[in-house]
Amino acid sequence: MEWTGARYADKPTVQVQIWVDAPPQRVWALVSDVELMPTMSKELQSIEWLDGATGPAVGARFTGHSRHEALGEWATTSEVIECEPERVLAWAVEDSQNSTAIWRFRLEPPKDGGTELSQWMQMGPTRSGLSFAIDQMPDKEQQIVFVRMREFEQNMTLTVEHIKKLAET
Repeated sequence: MEWTGARYADKPTVQVQIWVDAPPQRVWALVSDVELMPTMSKELQSIEWLDGATGPAVGARFTGHSRHEALGEWATTSEVIECEPERVLAWAVEDSQNSTAIWRFRLEPPKDGGTELSQWMQMGPTRSGLSFAIDQMPDKEQQIVFVRMREFEQNMTLTVEHIKKLAET
């Protein structure tokens, strides 16, 4: 796990990675099936493509519905900002130019017959639901951001482990 940033304005990031004993084509088929993601997440409940989109392509948009015991339920609209089959899939949450978060999957070229898969996310720079908690307790901002980034790390680890399991079976 790689984690950077301590305050929300620092645009903290987290990354997890895993080696998958499957070719990039197989891993990509799972990563690019965004509607499959809710089955791998504790928070993400459902996803619907918008504007007639049926899969990832730069500019395609989707709505994600999420739930968290401390933060409640919410929906966000994301736009695909990078889509290179068998290499990278990334989307910006809410505004592609000034997002509340950016999420990215990256597949490295085959190594030892498999694929190095990483998932990365950046929080901010635009205010998100977490900003309201920070507003209530500004003296605890670093702690709030740290806890949330740890939650992201744990959920992302589960996601890449689930992709690995599906790709290898």
